[in-house]
Amino acid sequence: MPDVPREEPRPMQPAGESPAHRPAPAAPPAGESEKAPAPAVAPWVRTRLRAAPGAAAGLALLVFVTALLAAALPRVVDAYETKGLRHDVRTAPAHQSMIEITAPLAQGAEVSPDTLRGDQERLRGVMPAPLLTDRGQTVHGVRTMIRVQGLDPWLPKPDNEPVEFTLASPSDLGAHATLRQGRMPAGSPKRAEAAVTAATARALGIRPGSVVHVPGIAAEPVAFTVTGIVEPRDPERPYWAVEPLLRTPLLAMKPDPTQLSSYWQAALLVSPASGSALATTTGTPEVYWRFPPVHDHLTAEDGGPLAASLASLSGGPALVKVREVAGPTGRLATGLDDVVAGYEATGAAISPVVAVAVFGIGAVAAVVVAMTGGLFLARRDGELTLLRARGASLPGIGFRLLGETAAVAVPSAALGLAAAVALVRGPDTPGAPALTGSAPLLPSVLAAALVALVAALVLPVRAVLRHRAPRLHGVREDLVDAKPSRRRTVVELTLLVLAAGAIGSLRLRGTSDSGDHLVSAAPVLVGVIAALALVRIQPVPLRWLARPARRMRGVVGPLAIARAGRSSAGGVLPLLALVLALTTAAFGGSVLAGVADARDRAALLSTGADARIEGRTEGVPLPAGLTEAVRGTRGVREALPVQIEYGVALPSPVATDQPMSAPLVAVDPAAYSRLARRTDNGAFPAELLASTGKGGRDAVGDTERVLPALASPGVAARLGDRPMKLNAAAGAFHVRVVAVRTSTPAVRGADFLVVNAADITNLRQTAVLVTGAADGPALRAAVEAKSKEFAVTTGAEVRGSYVDSPLQSGAEGLYSAAIGAGAAYAVVAVLLSLTRSGPERATLLSRLRTMGLTRRQGRRLLGLEALPPAVFAALGGALAGWATVPLLAPGVDLYRMALATAEGSPALTDVPLRVDPWSLALPAVAVVLLTGAAAGIQAWWTGRKSSVKELRAGDAR
Repeated sequence: MPDVPREEPRPMQPAGESPAHRPAPAAPPAGESEKAPAPAVAPWVRTRLRAAPGAAAGLALLVFVTALLAAALPRVVDAYETKGLRHDVRTAPAHQSMIEITAPLAQGAEVSPDTLRGDQERLRGVMPAPLLTDRGQTVHGVRTMIRVQGLDPWLPKPDNEPVEFTLASPSDLGAHATLRQGRMPAGSPKRAEAAVTAATARALGIRPGSVVHVPGIAAEPVAFTVTGIVEPRDPERPYWAVEPLLRTPLLAMKPDPTQLSSYWQAALLVSPASGSALATTTGTPEVYWRFPPVHDHLTAEDGGPLAASLASLSGGPALVKVREVAGPTGRLATGLDDVVAGYEATGAAISPVVAVAVFGIGAVAAVVVAMTGGLFLARRDGELTLLRARGASLPGIGFRLLGETAAVAVPSAALGLAAAVALVRGPDTPGAPALTGSAPLLPSVLAAALVALVAALVLPVRAVLRHRAPRLHGVREDLVDAKPSRRRTVVELTLLVLAAGAIGSLRLRGTSDSGDHLVSAAPVLVGVIAALALVRIQPVPLRWLARPARRMRGVVGPLAIARAGRSSAGGVLPLLALVLALTTAAFGGSVLAGVADARDRAALLSTGADARIEGRTEGVPLPAGLTEAVRGTRGVREALPVQIEYGVALPSPVATDQPMSAPLVAVDPAAYSRLARRTDNGAFPAELLASTGKGGRDAVGDTERVLPALASPGVAARLGDRPMKLNAAAGAFHVRVVAVRTSTPAVRGADFLVVNAADITNLRQTAVLVTGAADGPALRAAVEAKSKEFAVTTGAEVRGSYVDSPLQSGAEGLYSAAIGAGAAYAVVAVLLSLTRSGPERATLLSRLRTMGLTRRQGRRLLGLEALPPAVFAALGGALAGWATVPLLAPGVDLYRMALATAEGSPALTDVPLRVDPWSLALPAVAVVLLTGAAAGIQAWWTGRKSSVKELRAGDAR
């Protein structure tokens, strides 16, 4: 390293002569110019940066990348949380997200459309922030809470049941519907007019000019003249989607247990001017205002305030204001609070998992930055020792080094912050700055500032601590001669006790406090414990290996093991960086593997097989040849037809007035047993459902047959252990439960009863369970060629439906990025460790070359020397990762991270965190291979250089 810039020597002052009595310098002789001043001394920072531009550039790059990642992290989290909140509000069903305010209307009362419109704006004004509503889709009017019958004989009457109408007078009908025939309704309370949609007109035979009569509170019915036929615009928007009956009639079934009869349900779109006419009907009218929410302005920070606003509307101060407008009997109903609560629950479950990755990668980055300072300090150790020997003060050295590092770290961190802001903008939000987007800037600024602070302080702090006392030049610093001091031992023991106490406290008190980051920091604590233990244990097995290695032929093996046990390159920081990186990778890999396995399992339990073919309507029998066509489809391994009859009434051996029903499944026991065993879904021996030999059509009259049955726990408890008679469409017979399973492939529910298909009297197979890697489009084409009444559901499609929230995909992407960043920092740690020991290794190799060591032997020596520390780091990281997973498993909820909603799969109730062997083994092996490759390349490059420079006289190395 270049010497410190020195000032020009000044002449000594004679003794006893003060500066005041010093004679003034003589004036230059006439005709001679004044002497030029001495050149100024070069600034320290500029001189040092020019002396080592490569080191400065490396530090700048490391700080830039670290600041970029640190500043981008809060913006990425805010972006996917914002997208998640908006997604949940946007995709919620219209009837659930709608805010609806209603008030009963007295019979015979009159209401003015202008009054309702004015009340609508007043109600919109009492909506607390950040809740905003869509003006274009807001609707108000009068409607009947109870459907009324159509009295006209010309209306269609399937099964002799009259039409039932819903009467509603929605506002701004002309803005949301296109007139197809006639004119828009106007009328008055005395002369009521209405419109119907084109679908209603076709189903009920209504034309412009038709008059529909409904019962009134007086003796005479109330007449509504249909003046026009309209076609809804944007039928999926909230104006129409909240009440689908307003746009599309429904052929419903009467809930009569003795005889099923169908009838039409439809709607009359009454003119707002005729809205008061609804108060004269028997339909129990009410006034309503419907406000659909908007989501484009919401950010991640609005989740809590939005929940508080909805709580205020449901039963707080805002509800009081609503009733001041709607009246004391006004009611407010919305399901938006459940949507927001689900979003917050998912975020609360995912945040601790994401925080584990953040803590892990942050710790690795901090250790790598500290290693960079250690590398710079090792390169300048002689210079700083000389400065201290010449009387330099510790504050002077510290501030000079701080100036050097700050000159590099601060601009690099600022560039990293600017790059993060430019690359991660967040979702577009009305009113947000164009350059920064909706993501808040302060967390990113603080994160980048923290990186700059750590990078600037690590070198001066380490230098001051190292040179607080004068040191000898050229002293050995390996693990044998540089014994850990008592102070270091006390610090390590303190950290060990604190980490062990924190983990023990975590295990004792649980993980219910979501604001406590102890759960997230647990992998770091485990990594610290593992690293401190390994750095103490590492020399012992190497010394044990050194003894038998002395008997080996050649000098490379014994010398490599001996140097690995004494080298300072295996210090705490490199080992800690690798252990933390491996622990984070192991835990992150286990999380991602657990999420993927849970989705695969949930999809398999939901479909029952790799694919499922079932009628769009329950009980539709399979057409002839469909099963054979499916078996002939490419990729299909097996197609198992089954008969599923839903809602079979279950008898009870004891008297009870609580009815119970369950699906009855008729299967081929051998094929169904193979399917259940392969899918690990209620496996059972096929012999349990052996045929009684009394089935088929000839056994119709034999109702005393007893069929062995496989049942769910609830059904088994209902039927008991005695044969019980069933009356089903499959036949009349007795069943005896011979085995109990919690699930079965054919049905998704919790209750079921499985029997042998050969023993029933009315075999009508209704579904096909397909195994194999069948192509979805090809399978659908084969099914549609036989019948269009059947739907095909593949496991891959069901699995994809579990990943429909940006919270899930964002957290998974962040976890994958954290694992990648941890791997990158591990690579940097390995390179820094080898770079720090590079000069000393090069000198050793040159000296051994003069003693007869060949180039090949020298390369093997340097390569083998680097492997033992890497092996120890790999083992320590794998063990720490293995210990972290069961430690954090009780506090990690993978259910919401794996599935779209809590109701994603009824059969999958728990997603535990388990150790993923590949996540433990692959990173550990990669570290060893990477270290060996880097050491080999370094050895090859060192062997190419001349030994003269390394062995020149006076070289302190």
